[in-house]
Amino acid sequence: MARLNVNPTRMELTGLKKRLKTAQRGHKLLKDKQDELMKKFIDMVRKNKELREIVEAELTQAFKNFLIARAVMSSEVLEEAIMYPTQKVSLELSTKNIMSVNSPILKLIKEDNRENAGVYPYGLATTSGELDGAIISLQEVMDKMIELAQVEKTCQLMAREIEKTRRRVNALEYVMIPQLIETVKYITMKLDENERGNRVRLMKVKEIVGDRT
Repeated sequence: MARLNVNPTRMELTGLKKRLKTAQRGHKLLKDKQDELMKKFIDMVRKNKELREIVEAELTQAFKNFLIARAVMSSEVLEEAIMYPTQKVSLELSTKNIMSVNSPILKLIKEDNRENAGVYPYGLATTSGELDGAIISLQEVMDKMIELAQVEKTCQLMAREIEKTRRRVNALEYVMIPQLIETVKYITMKLDENERGNRVRLMKVKEIVGDRT
């Protein structure tokens, strides 16, 4: 492992030891964060899988209901029945911090929240009951679709944060910390050599002075 290009002085040694201690503490914190993120990510992925299966099953049933409705109604009547919805919806977006990840919170706001009578955008006399069931099934699955979108986006953001944290952990563990350790060893060895050299020179000087007296 290549060491840092610094002067082998005691001041540099003191500074490098402080940097090494900070790097090791930061590595531990980032490692703990990475482990906790992985746990939460796995839980979120499981939740995402369960939600997706539920949404796909309910959407499949809703589409089947629409196919049945189209089989018993003409295309013109069906299209005219659903052309003008009676409800308007909007999304309210907020965020929640999960281990430095700004997870989105989506809330479906219905401007007209009446009962089933207000849900149908058509008169009941000219349409089939199958279309009623299709409309209701789509309305019921809407909240789950919003939750699924929220969970999937959270999974994406957490995956990016895990990858970013992993790169930082690896940079500290395999590059920065080994370099600092190697440099501290090098400076310590150089200082020890200089100290031994100074001691030998002092002994020589003392010996020469002793011989002269």
